[in-house]
Amino acid sequence: MEKLLPEDIVGQIREVFQQLKNPVQVLLFVSQENCDYCESTRQLLEEVSELSDQISLSVHDMAEEADLAKLYRVEGKAPAIVFAAKEGDQITDYGIRYLGIPSGHEFTTLIQDLILVSGRDSGLSEQMRTYVKALTKPVHLQVFVTPT
Repeated sequence: MEKLLPEDIVGQIREVFQQLKNPVQVLLFVSQENCDYCESTRQLLEEVSELSDQISLSVHDMAEEADLAKLYRVEGKAPAIVFAAKEGDQITDYGIRYLGIPSGHEFTTLIQDLILVSGRDSGLSEQMRTYVKALTKPVHLQVFVTPT
């Protein structure tokens, strides 16, 4: 199978991954039906996860592991990527999701998500942290990107 990532990009990613501080668990949820980008996303994540011992990848079928997909709130949305902290067997979900294939400019988002979760710090200012702590109702934030 031909690699998706060219060698010059692999070198750049390895260099950036030196910033990874703590282990990250990446959970990829795929579907056998209506999932044009599941295999490409899987291959991309396999190639990326091979570039650092700090990154673990697990692949889950939404139909076969429906309870797990529900637990991570990704049912019916494939491919879906969950970025979580990993401490031994303990997985901590920070609520960071990526739906679809992180290609083109969104590949940078994938790498930044891995670094963010590995650092265990949101990067928010103290003012923003105070604001978020004061929230009394759940907030559902989504960012939509289109490759066109």
